[in-house]
Amino acid sequence: MVYEVEITPEGLRHLEHLPGKVRAAALESILGPIAANPQRLGKPLLGELEGLWSARRGDYRIIYEIIEDDQVVIVHRVQHRRDAYRAR
Repeated sequence: MVYEVEITPEGLRHLEHLPGKVRAAALESILGPIAANPQRLGKPLLGELEGLWSARRGDYRIIYEIIEDDQVVIVHRVQHRRDAYRAR
């Protein structure tokens, strides 16, 4: 079953600031494999970001939350790996 995808305002802001090819690749991952099976592509995060998942796309990371009961994936961040894991 395909999950519904929601992107937070912060996530949209991050996408808007990405280079064109990176943005296209990130959206392809979000709407394709992440929506189809979010646990398979990503890995669960620990520490301050516990409860969120991270998927790699080159040097960029897609940080998202999975809400199983509603079959929803919420994308919170799409950032370069050096910035993606910093506390908000």
